[in-house]
Amino acid sequence: MSLTLPKGRLIVSCQARKDNPLHGPVFMGAMALAARDGGAGAIRANGVDDVRAVKAAGLPVIGIDKVFDDRVPVYITPTKKACNALAEAGADVIGIDATPRPRIGDRPAALIRHIREQLGLEVFCDISTVEEGLIAEQAGATYVATTLSGYTDYTKRAVREPDFALIEALCARAAIPVIAEGCFDTPALARQAIDYGAHAVVVGTAITNPREITRGFAGALQSGS
Repeated sequence: MSLTLPKGRLIVSCQARKDNPLHGPVFMGAMALAARDGGAGAIRANGVDDVRAVKAAGLPVIGIDKVFDDRVPVYITPTKKACNALAEAGADVIGIDATPRPRIGDRPAALIRHIREQLGLEVFCDISTVEEGLIAEQAGATYVATTLSGYTDYTKRAVREPDFALIEALCARAAIPVIAEGCFDTPALARQAIDYGAHAVVVGTAITNPREITRGFAGALQSGS
């Protein structure tokens, strides 16, 4: 089966929240161009405006739509309506939260079916456990990603680090590509994910969030003063 997301490549997440000075399609479009020139194989972007902007880089785009609501924990592309808008904006792959947590919107299986059958696009399912990944696969997911490991109540851990155990377990049990995402902040860690069997690796903050990168350096310098 031919896949949109290339094997063994870096996927750069070009996202910036509203409080970030780099928020908006102009900056995210520029980030995508920089990522492409640096060797990225695909881009992950949030919202229809940013999806349209990053398309100019000429790389496959994983589109998501974050809809925040204090009443529920699920916010990544929770509705068919959001999927439709991303498809119209030019997303090649649509990412959803495929955990069983409470949500306002459509259930993961319904979203997967809608994206595959009605929109004719690939589905990128963010999960936090092996069981969630296998359920997403059975529902028709194209890819499962470890994005939410450590972010669900039942996977929270004291140390923020890549979940290599989840990557390895999913690669051993799932027949579809496993994407490594979450806490990859060095090239060595990204390479390790590929060695564990990941199809590709998503990196965001360590590449496209200068504010957080600066905080890391500044904090390290000030910690001994």
